[in-house]
Amino acid sequence: MEQSQITKIAWDLNEQTQNRYELVYQIAELAKRMIDEAQMRKPIDDFGDYETTFDSSTKKEKPIQQAIIIKATEHNDGELVG
Repeated sequence: MEQSQITKIAWDLNEQTQNRYELVYQIAELAKRMIDEAQMRKPIDDFGDYETTFDSSTKKEKPIQQAIIIKATEHNDGELVG
């Protein structure tokens, strides 16, 4: 997803919410939970280190963007955003 699209989604979500501080908190918590769940799914090798397999469901570099999209979808009653 392009940066301008995620910015528009975040802007629209921000404009439609009643409590912006709560929205920011919810997005941060959702992103943290997504990262934690992705880490738990990674298999551990024989030495106890996490393997460096790529998990396409949660990309490390974009958990906030993914959380914003999820929150926007929840806010729009499950409709696709974009």
